[in-house]
Amino acid sequence: MTDSISRTSRIRLMLVLLVLLVGIDQASKWYALTNWVHLEKQPPQSYFHDTFRITFAWNEGAFLGLFDGQPAHVRYAILVIGNGLLLAVVAVAILMVPMIDRWSYLAWALVFAGGIGNLIDRIRFNAVIDFLNLGIGPLRTGIFNVADMAITAGFFMLIPKIFQREPKEAPASAVPAATAPGTPS
Repeated sequence: MTDSISRTSRIRLMLVLLVLLVGIDQASKWYALTNWVHLEKQPPQSYFHDTFRITFAWNEGAFLGLFDGQPAHVRYAILVIGNGLLLAVVAVAILMVPMIDRWSYLAWALVFAGGIGNLIDRIRFNAVIDFLNLGIGPLRTGIFNVADMAITAGFFMLIPKIFQREPKEAPASAVPAATAPGTPS
């Protein structure tokens, strides 16, 4: 595989992504928490003809509120312990797999860094701080954060890999037999 990435480069890239993405994610959530928490019961702040909204939300569940209605101990088991274990498996896999192409590595590293950003919130607050919303008219996203953007970008980057076909090897009968030099074929 010509597009593989060395283990040393993987570790360096992972550290850079963790510092940058988790740093930006946590800084933006801190800003949202300290400056917009008083807006919890206020209407969203709207920008660019209501394409972009800022609205503070505590997400006690997962993606789009999944597990939101479950008891706290169930949510903790799934969303803190379960996610923590899953993120550990992803980290070990992408750092230790002998050959991984750069695109797949970057995609999984984005998923990992975003997952860490949200896991920090779950450990600190038993919820994730969400505050961003995009849309046009009635067609809108759920409320999300920077970590969610990294996770989503990583998964979108993996979609072409899912549908990519491995090159087929030619059947043995299709390969011409070797002939000795000077003999007619």
